[in-house]
Amino acid sequence: MNRPRLHEIDLLRIIAAISVMAYHYLFSAYAGGLSGLHFPHADPIARYGYLGVDLFFTISGFVVLLSAWNRPPRSFLISRIVRLYPAYWIAVTVTAVVSVAFSQGRFPVSIGQYLANLTMFNSLPNIENVDVVYWTLWAELRFYAMILVLTWIGVTTKRVTIFLWGWLAATFIFETGVLPHAADLVLNTQFSHYFIAGMALCMIYRNGPGLQSLAIFVIALGNAVPRAIGFADRVGVRYQTTLHSWVVVTIVVVIFAVMLLVALGKTQNLGKPWFAVLGALTYPLYLVHAHVGFIIFERVGPHVNAILLVLATMALMIGVAAALHYGVEKPLAPRLKQLLERLPQRAKVTT
Repeated sequence: MNRPRLHEIDLLRIIAAISVMAYHYLFSAYAGGLSGLHFPHADPIARYGYLGVDLFFTISGFVVLLSAWNRPPRSFLISRIVRLYPAYWIAVTVTAVVSVAFSQGRFPVSIGQYLANLTMFNSLPNIENVDVVYWTLWAELRFYAMILVLTWIGVTTKRVTIFLWGWLAATFIFETGVLPHAADLVLNTQFSHYFIAGMALCMIYRNGPGLQSLAIFVIALGNAVPRAIGFADRVGVRYQTTLHSWVVVTIVVVIFAVMLLVALGKTQNLGKPWFAVLGALTYPLYLVHAHVGFIIFERVGPHVNAILLVLATMALMIGVAAALHYGVEKPLAPRLKQLLERLPQRAKVTT
């Protein structure tokens, strides 16, 4: 079933990316001792920008399931590889080179660490990320693996519904301490509620607001709230500051409410085609902005007006993201796709 592009999703991606960048540049860089630039007026708002990741996860649950519907496993797997890796390989390389050359030892990167990061599976053997933001990719990969299993079984409304109830139940059982800790490698319980909610919203978008999809969505929200509060408490401890629970809960509820409006088709008038242009930059922007930005602040900060430096760094990172998208993703993705599609055919010929 061909559906028009949801340009409002692109807008939400843009909001999420800017929120995360503001969190890093206006709050965590200073609070974490990575920069001397302090923005006391922006800090109380920017500290909640990490919740842009929660929005990203919810969007991912929605759009990845939507893209996987009626798609064979090999096609889905290739589409995810092509989507994730080309920009990531360059981003890891750029970040590693800048870190080694200019961070003065603050962000050391070894050859083994760099090579492990290129696989995107470095978290499995507990090898440190080249950039702090890459931790979210491990959560995404585990979610993609679950969707891959669904495509192998066959994606239908009934099977997805059963799958979501099972994932919800397993998440609650894990939280009681009954399941071994290793089970979380699959269940991804810290963020499962966002992926589950996104998938339920995908079914609402495809089939209308069915009772089970709405129930799954509401239960996922119910689980998201205490998890988000707990995560905020840990962020507060890490940076020796306070994140107010009521603000966190409000933002999480708004994320769910807005995404529900998207799934119900109530936001179509807000979507503009040009959002897709900026939306395409959000993934490479997310990949390159953090450590490179911190290094720029540390090296240039003492000599330049702080506000101008942040604005210039944001503009630079958007420019780098555009270069990655148009110079790497767009030309390399179709070639990588062709290569991957040929590999199984060649294997069949040789056997």
